[in-house]
Amino acid sequence: MPSPSQIRPEPLISSPITRRTVLKAGGTLLLSVFAPMSAMAAQILAVRVWPAEDYTRVTLENDSILKATHFIVKDPERLVVDIEGLELNPTLKGLVAKIQSNDPYIKQVRVGQNRPNVVRLVFDLKEEVTPQLFTLPPAGSYNHRLIFDLYPVHEPDLIAQMIEKGDWSSDPAKPPMAGTHTPPPALPESGKPPVAAVAPPVAPIVPPVPELRPEQRPEARPLPGQKVVRMITIALDPGHGGEDPGAMGSRGSREKDVVLAIAKRLKTKLELQPNMRVMLTRDADFFVPLGMRVEKARKVQADLFVSIHADAFIQPTARGSSVFVLSEKGATSTAARWLANKENQADLIGGVNVKNHDKQLASVLLDLSTTAQINDSMKLGKAVLREIGGINRLHKGSVEQAGFAVLKAPDIPSILIETAFISNPEEEAKLTDNGYQDQMADAIVTGIKNYFAKNPPLAKSRLT
Repeated sequence: MPSPSQIRPEPLISSPITRRTVLKAGGTLLLSVFAPMSAMAAQILAVRVWPAEDYTRVTLENDSILKATHFIVKDPERLVVDIEGLELNPTLKGLVAKIQSNDPYIKQVRVGQNRPNVVRLVFDLKEEVTPQLFTLPPAGSYNHRLIFDLYPVHEPDLIAQMIEKGDWSSDPAKPPMAGTHTPPPALPESGKPPVAAVAPPVAPIVPPVPELRPEQRPEARPLPGQKVVRMITIALDPGHGGEDPGAMGSRGSREKDVVLAIAKRLKTKLELQPNMRVMLTRDADFFVPLGMRVEKARKVQADLFVSIHADAFIQPTARGSSVFVLSEKGATSTAARWLANKENQADLIGGVNVKNHDKQLASVLLDLSTTAQINDSMKLGKAVLREIGGINRLHKGSVEQAGFAVLKAPDIPSILIETAFISNPEEEAKLTDNGYQDQMADAIVTGIKNYFAKNPPLAKSRLT
């Protein structure tokens, strides 16, 4: 506290309890005391944790803007976060129980009142991370949010990840997949495989051949006279995720869950093909910004980009499946424009760190979207729409166009599939049905195969 001789003629002292202005006039001290200020601390409304291999996100939803500082402590690795204007409450204490044992980056978290109006969170880490802390204004059904994103220090190699996770084979002798999924033969009620009545003939002893890892055989060696088949890379993009649930059905179904289930089925079916491998932009419940989805596809030099969604409208009677491609000249219908605007708001709901958003990348994706890419996307869209029309009513009988941000890869044919209206009770039931999900995946596979039958992939010469 300064002495009276140090006090200047302007307001100097401010506290959460009272505000006082001390004036010096002609050597006389004048004291004016104002009414008490509100000392109400911010309230934590909800805490959420989204663990994933890409990164782990921790969200604190609150009723006002929070100010936080953070620092890293070494040996062992810890992230310390101090949040100002906050008093510890049961909701915030509940963060401790939200940390899962399989979280790739967080071992545990400790929460405590560090000092009056300051809560400290200490994250014990499993490895070194690069943290990003930022706030989000109210959006959708959310209030103010304080976000902690914990990224690995060493960015993973997406191609290596895809090969490691993939079950694909590049053996051209492997038979292509039929139109429907063939389950393994059922076991008898005993749960044990049946014993053959006649012993099979003894096979000759052949020295074992070591199995090559997928990365050791990305291209099959053709037999004499056999045509070389190039490995095709397909990027599947399940929409929404994490903080962004997408559209909601009347029965509580969430778009992010439905489209991830369909994408995983589709991945399995595509990788049964002798020359196809798949990269999922997300393989779990976490949020991926729109621009990052496109960037991931380009990093693996994808030959196709397929974004999977479940439509919604204010009227529950709206129904049908649709396929969209990018438009350079505006949307082909009012509905297409409305849908594109809604889907492009995903970054607002899911939460993007604006300070680290690559504005230059966004500009490149916008400016370099070419007529050739759109033409190829239309061919792919028509092939897929034709097959989808065999399992569900089409919302419109032709491929539509609009300015979807997620379709703006300048060098990859890209489509967005609205598998059905989750806002329609009848179609919501379909979307959550295993049989319909399987049929939808089969239809998309057939459409992609038909597209490549007429448009063989070119040799890859693009830069990552």
